[in-house]
Amino acid sequence: MRWLVKEEPTHYNFDQFAADGKTTWSGVRNPLAQKHLRAMKKGDRVFYYHTGNAKAIVGTARVASAPEPDPADPNGKLYVVELTADKPLASPVTLAAIKADKRFADFLLVRMSRLSVMPVTEEQWEAIERMAR
Repeated sequence: MRWLVKEEPTHYNFDQFAADGKTTWSGVRNPLAQKHLRAMKKGDRVFYYHTGNAKAIVGTARVASAPEPDPADPNGKLYVVELTADKPLASPVTLAAIKADKRFADFLLVRMSRLSVMPVTEEQWEAIERMAR
């Protein structure tokens, strides 16, 4: 599977992630985003999206661990995964460019823009990689 995760660049941008090399992806509260996070598998590829003013896919990562219960969640309902940074995209792919391309009409980034973890189809992944070149 392939995924997209979103983060505010003023909170934790891709350059910081790349410098750290690895991070625990936590803080996901939305039930649908949690469902997607729990479906992640070690080795899955991930797009890293900057929210806020940037609104662009800026890099890639990989899922480094199976989902585990969030140790910070006293209710035991939330999960986290480990992500490892891969590489920045040669050129960021903006939300505006994605919305302007009819191939992405069904992409959750377009339809449910506030969702913080979402699946990406093989076709969407390849199209975004081409757009980043």
